[in-house]
Amino acid sequence: MVKKIKRWFLHAFTPPWRQRVLFPKTTLNAIEIAIQQSEAKHSGELRFAIENTLTSQKIWHGILSYQRALELFAKLHVWDTEHNSGVLIYLLLAERTVHIIADRGINKRVTQNQWDEIARAMQNEFRLGNFQQGSLLGIERITVLLASHFPATIDKINELPNAPVIVQE
Repeated sequence: MVKKIKRWFLHAFTPPWRQRVLFPKTTLNAIEIAIQQSEAKHSGELRFAIENTLTSQKIWHGILSYQRALELFAKLHVWDTEHNSGVLIYLLLAERTVHIIADRGINKRVTQNQWDEIARAMQNEFRLGNFQQGSLLGIERITVLLASHFPATIDKINELPNAPVIVQE
């Protein structure tokens, strides 16, 4: 119960403007461009979602950041690509967590350990205050992984928006 209360305070007292400071328009634009360039090199589809805090209701119901990432994976239709090739990069700023969730077509060849390694590299940059650099590093490493296992095809269409999503609920 003490952990739940501490977690609630963390989310309740994270300023609502924090994501705008850590991810200004220039950083969001850089992420969008990086995703567009990334998707030209492989047949995957990337989504980048940033959430400042979870609602009190989610905290009290014990929803963890990983569960929230899975929820957004579905809500943002990352699973709904023709070749099951979607990847979600999810950041929960209040907890400073990063989760990378990939669809089943990609998870046949890329292990969860590989995704976790990329997420840790991003978190290390975020701890240093390098939010744009950490985001672009993650996209770059995902690009290398996907390009090696799922090369781009001539007829590839962009199935998901490239712009980062600022989740507000």
